Amino acid sequence: MTTLLIERDVFAIDVSFSEDALSVSLDDGRILSVPLAWYPRLLCGTTEERECFELIGDGEGIYWPDLDEDISVEGLLAGRRSSESSRSLSRWKERRAAAGI
Repeated sequence: MTTLLIERDVFAIDVSFSEDALSVSLDDGRILSVPLAWYPRLLCGTTEERECFELIGDGEGIYWPDLDEDISVEGLLAGRRSSESSRSLSRWKERRAAAGI
Protein backbone atom coordinates (compact mmCIF):
# COMPACT_ATOMS: atom_id res chain seq x y z
CA MET A 1 0.00 0.00 0.00
CA THR A 2 1.31 3.45 -0.83
CA THR A 3 0.53 6.68 0.93
CA LEU A 4 0.35 9.97 -0.82
CA LEU A 5 2.28 12.58 1.13
CA ILE A 6 1.84 16.16 0.08
CA GLU A 7 3.93 18.70 1.90
CA ARG A 8 3.14 22.37 1.81
CA ASP A 9 4.32 25.43 3.61
CA VAL A 10 2.22 26.66 6.50
CA PHE A 11 1.71 30.36 7.11
CA ALA A 12 0.68 32.49 10.07
CA ILE A 13 -2.58 34.37 9.65
CA ASP A 14 -3.03 35.85 13.13
CA VAL A 15 -1.29 36.30 16.47
CA SER A 16 -2.73 36.62 19.95
CA PHE A 17 -1.51 36.60 23.53
CA SER A 18 -2.70 35.43 26.89
CA GLU A 19 -1.04 36.44 30.13
CA ASP A 20 1.69 33.83 29.67
CA ALA A 21 1.47 32.48 26.11
CA LEU A 22 1.88 33.43 22.45
CA SER A 23 -0.67 31.84 20.12
CA VAL A 24 -0.28 31.80 16.36
CA SER A 25 -3.16 30.84 14.06
CA LEU A 26 -2.02 29.03 10.92
CA ASP A 27 -3.63 28.92 7.51
CA ASP A 28 -4.20 25.15 7.82
CA GLY A 29 -6.49 25.58 10.85
CA ARG A 30 -3.99 24.82 13.61
CA ILE A 31 -3.24 27.18 16.47
CA LEU A 32 0.22 26.96 18.01
CA SER A 33 0.62 28.13 21.57
CA VAL A 34 4.02 28.53 23.24
CA PRO A 35 5.08 30.05 26.56
CA LEU A 36 6.01 33.73 26.43
CA ALA A 37 9.05 32.77 28.50
CA TRP A 38 10.47 31.19 25.33
CA TYR A 39 10.80 34.70 23.87
CA PRO A 40 12.09 37.09 26.56
CA ARG A 41 11.60 40.23 24.47
CA LEU A 42 7.91 39.41 24.06
CA LEU A 43 7.70 38.56 27.75
CA CYS A 44 9.23 41.94 28.70
CA GLY A 45 7.17 43.88 26.18
CA THR A 46 4.05 45.83 26.93
CA THR A 47 0.65 44.76 25.66
CA GLU A 48 0.80 47.53 23.06
CA GLU A 49 4.24 46.43 21.86
CA ARG A 50 3.10 42.80 21.54
CA GLU A 51 -0.01 43.78 19.60
CA CYS A 52 2.06 45.77 17.10
CA PHE A 53 3.28 42.97 14.84
CA GLU A 54 3.71 42.37 11.13
CA LEU A 55 3.30 39.11 9.25
CA ILE A 56 6.36 38.87 7.02
CA GLY A 57 6.90 36.81 3.88
CA ASP A 58 3.17 36.18 3.42
CA GLY A 59 3.04 34.73 6.96
CA GLU A 60 6.32 32.80 7.00
CA GLY A 61 7.26 34.81 10.07
CA ILE A 62 6.15 37.42 12.55
CA TYR A 63 8.00 40.65 13.34
CA TRP A 64 7.55 43.01 16.29
CA PRO A 65 9.26 46.27 15.28
CA ASP A 66 8.96 47.89 18.72
CA LEU A 67 10.67 44.90 20.33
CA ASP A 68 13.04 44.08 17.46
CA GLU A 69 11.88 40.46 17.61
CA ASP A 70 11.10 38.12 14.77
CA ILE A 71 9.96 34.52 14.89
CA SER A 72 9.53 32.11 12.00
CA VAL A 73 6.58 29.76 11.70
CA GLU A 74 9.11 27.03 10.91
CA GLY A 75 10.84 27.71 14.24
CA LEU A 76 7.53 27.62 16.11
CA LEU A 77 6.60 24.32 14.49
CA ALA A 78 10.01 22.90 15.43
CA GLY A 79 9.64 24.08 19.03
CA ARG A 80 12.65 26.40 18.89
CA ARG A 81 12.97 28.98 21.62
CA SER A 82 14.74 32.31 21.32
CA SER A 83 18.46 31.82 20.83
CA GLU A 84 19.36 35.32 22.02
CA SER A 85 22.29 35.34 24.42
CA SER A 86 21.80 36.63 27.95
CA ARG A 87 24.37 39.35 27.21
CA SER A 88 22.41 40.59 24.20
CA LEU A 89 19.15 40.50 26.15
CA SER A 90 20.73 42.45 29.01
CA ARG A 91 21.94 45.16 26.62
CA TRP A 92 18.45 45.36 25.09
CA LYS A 93 16.87 45.71 28.56
CA GLU A 94 19.39 48.43 29.47
CA ARG A 95 18.52 50.40 26.31
CA ARG A 96 14.81 50.12 27.16
CA ALA A 97 15.40 51.27 30.73
CA ALA A 98 17.46 54.23 29.51
CA ALA A 99 14.60 55.16 27.16
CA GLY A 100 12.12 54.94 30.04
CA ILE A 101 10.30 51.89 28.73
